[in-house]
Amino acid sequence: MPDKPTILIVDDAPDNIHILMNLLKTQYKVKAATSGDKALAILANGNNPDLILLDVIMPEMDGYEVCKQIKSNPKTADIPIIFVTANNQVEDEEQGFKLGAVDYLTKPISPSIVKARIRTHLALHHQHQTLEVMVRERTKELESTRLEVVRKLALAGEYKDNTTGSHIERISWFARVVAKQMNMPTNWCELLFHASPMHDIGKIGIPDKVLLKPGKLDADEWEEMKRHSEYGSKILEGSNFSLLKLAQEIALNHHEKWDGSGYPNGMSGESIPISARIVSVVDVYDALTSPRPYKTAWSDDKALDLLKADAGSHFDPNVVEAFEACFEEIKEIRCNIQ
Repeated sequence: MPDKPTILIVDDAPDNIHILMNLLKTQYKVKAATSGDKALAILANGNNPDLILLDVIMPEMDGYEVCKQIKSNPKTADIPIIFVTANNQVEDEEQGFKLGAVDYLTKPISPSIVKARIRTHLALHHQHQTLEVMVRERTKELESTRLEVVRKLALAGEYKDNTTGSHIERISWFARVVAKQMNMPTNWCELLFHASPMHDIGKIGIPDKVLLKPGKLDADEWEEMKRHSEYGSKILEGSNFSLLKLAQEIALNHHEKWDGSGYPNGMSGESIPISARIVSVVDVYDALTSPRPYKTAWSDDKALDLLKADAGSHFDPNVVEAFEACFEEIKEIRCNIQ
């Protein structure tokens, strides 16, 4: 017999948890968390539930914020979330659906309705997963063609910057290795592999007198150079293709810094998309260890020392830790792609 689906109940009221657990325990494996922080800690362990029943009104972190964090993490974004709350205003439901919830139940709950909604959304989620597999299998050739076009576009941007295609190849491999080390979902790692080469596509919009200047840029030139992040985002925006969506996210945010001192929007910490945080680390590493007309290449160890020194200021410490953990593989890739 297949394993029972797992339901995670998130509610700060033990009585509410007790009611739902008694209702569901014969058909499902049931876990519970009495706060948003505890729920996120359970999810961080990697054993994702099949569905989450989430209260809205909770102290410290309400259900909307919990939902937002779950949906922003590639590891948990696909988990169906049903809000269970005393709030019954239309605007409350609209906010929940906008954040990515699949349903909205009001207290006091009706046992038959709760069971029916859970069955429905588990079935829909399973169907969605099955369809995704079928679509991937049946569109492999089309996907290959799209990926080739995307890589050619990325290569065009790199040639304007007077570098070679080897740089974007290395960035792809580095990013995927680090993402796997961080236990990101396999399909997301593959998307990152194909999207990361377009991180600097916006340099197409930078005037040659700035982009190719052999000396140090003055203040106005540096401001123009920084606009390449926004130019890249503009080039890639408006697509429903998940690869280009991720590429736009990286292009816009890969120069943001962990401490908020980056550009273009001064984002900080985990508000910076994880895709951009990974590319930021591997891009700086490859730039440091590559020769340029204005500098010699750094050694691998010297570049790693800088990444570690800037962890917590420029870089996400967790990404740097993952990078260091797979450093031998990174160096091997670097030797093989010149």
